[in-house]
Amino acid sequence: MSFNVESYFSGLSDGDQIFYYKGNIDSDLITRVLDMVEEKLIGFKENPKLRKRVYNVLVESLQNLYHHAGPVPAGFEDQTSEKFGILTIIKLHDGYRIITGNFLGAEETDELEKKITRINNSSSEEIIELYKFILNHQCLSVKGGGGLGLVDIARKTGNKLGYVLKSYDAYTSFFCLDILVNNNKYNKLN
Repeated sequence: MSFNVESYFSGLSDGDQIFYYKGNIDSDLITRVLDMVEEKLIGFKENPKLRKRVYNVLVESLQNLYHHAGPVPAGFEDQTSEKFGILTIIKLHDGYRIITGNFLGAEETDELEKKITRINNSSSEEIIELYKFILNHQCLSVKGGGGLGLVDIARKTGNKLGYVLKSYDAYTSFFCLDILVNNNKYNKLN
């Protein structure tokens, strides 16, 4: 094993961690997480527009985990999870970081990296056009998605998608998506 998932996530804190979860991702968990995080954002008296954007990006992030988490590799500490994922939310002085992580087949990494690179190299106008194109020409993938999730996250945040793809073993990689949601929505993609 060349990548330690736990060590990577423990080194991400550059703000106040308001939520952390690792384990099986299922529909009940998604509902509970959304409710808990919404309560916290209300408790922080967060700006309603930012709160809505954080919530919407969190929905998309959790759906990505649910639909795209691959099987847990042999030897990983958690052998009980059908769909293992990690989620942490960090409160920054000007917004929030939503960071997710999941395993995927090593053969999926090239396509995912191309998709993120295309999104990150697009202007906000190009992101909107790509979003509309996918909506109008959507074909469901084997995993049930139409490829809209990452585009929608970039569209809603106005920020580039941070990510890490690390080889875990010969057959499995670990994907970590790092999303900044802040009040400066449209200043970063261009």
